[in-house]
Amino acid sequence: MKYLIWVTWLVSVNSIAAEQYFPPAGQWQQATPQSLGVNAAKLQQAVDFAIASDNPAAKDQAIVQATTFGAREPFDQIIGPMSVRAPANGLIVYRGNVIAKWGDTTRVDMTHSISKTFLTTVTGLALDTGLISDAEDLVGPYLPSDNTLFSSEHNQQIRWDHLLRQTSDWQGSLWGKPDWADRPQGEPKDWPNRPLHTPGSHYKYNDVRINLLALATTYVWRKPLPAVLHERIMQPIGASSTWRWYGYDNSWIELDGQKMQSVSGGGHWGGGMFINAWDLARFGYLFLRDGNWQGKQLISRDFITKARTGGAAKTDYGYANWFLNPERQALPAAPASAITFQGAGRNIIYIDQQNDLLLVARWIGNGDELNQLVAKILAALPTE
Repeated sequence: MKYLIWVTWLVSVNSIAAEQYFPPAGQWQQATPQSLGVNAAKLQQAVDFAIASDNPAAKDQAIVQATTFGAREPFDQIIGPMSVRAPANGLIVYRGNVIAKWGDTTRVDMTHSISKTFLTTVTGLALDTGLISDAEDLVGPYLPSDNTLFSSEHNQQIRWDHLLRQTSDWQGSLWGKPDWADRPQGEPKDWPNRPLHTPGSHYKYNDVRINLLALATTYVWRKPLPAVLHERIMQPIGASSTWRWYGYDNSWIELDGQKMQSVSGGGHWGGGMFINAWDLARFGYLFLRDGNWQGKQLISRDFITKARTGGAAKTDYGYANWFLNPERQALPAAPASAITFQGAGRNIIYIDQQNDLLLVARWIGNGDELNQLVAKILAALPTE
């Protein structure tokens, strides 16, 4: 009897796995809302809301930089490519089917801090392959012996997990940007002499330090991170050839006799991931399916478990840029298990395994618009 129950369970699991759809390169199956029990009228209301919620900020991202971060920050010069964005656009994928889309979903635009999620994924691949033995390892020993980025007493304490969670409090300058110049707090006279926090004890969203993670991971892989991402993730999931991951004009290094660019983890000073909504959807769909694509585990479940687990310094933030929803505080309309990858502008990948739902929303407003959009989409789904 026990054997029969086990076989029945195994057949059921394999049947469910077999039913999961993975879109081939260049196409994605679409379905009418009605065929999946989705209320078409309510779904259209959600789409109309997304279109109407187009972020009112300037479409020229260089202007946005100058009037937001740059309005307060020193060293605010743009040193990487920027773009003029498209109007609001996005996709809704339910049970593997595209059930709604709006706007120019093929437009390749900046994705700002979702670049961080691509970065932590490539670092995760280094952990999976053993290039990094453990996330609790100190970072300094992985860099060339003549590198001074982790030579100070404070920076020597920094571990990979600290960089991944943005709790390193690394002190220094990288690519001409001091750590304290990014989102400075307090009075300008105090910025260069800020108090230091023990690595791991204090969360601070900081692009200088995330760019340090990119550089350290580049040294580990010994080749450009976009090449790693293409080979290990984007090509297997059938992404287009149109995405580009940029660094800065001055972020070039020489490694093994070759010049390569260390990419940035966001668009704060330009650069980062330039990509369209369809490729963002494929990337999000990979994590909706727990890192598995057509039976192949592209990135380990162990990495994903850690990435979606909040840290001691910030419980609603996992690895960069995994935004969590404990006790449904960030997104009251969504399940507590929902995950979002977020970038300025506002760029969103919403992953909801409880409802087998994936949302890509680009250039939506910065207020409660995302929560309202999620609420409208969930209201359209079948209740059974």
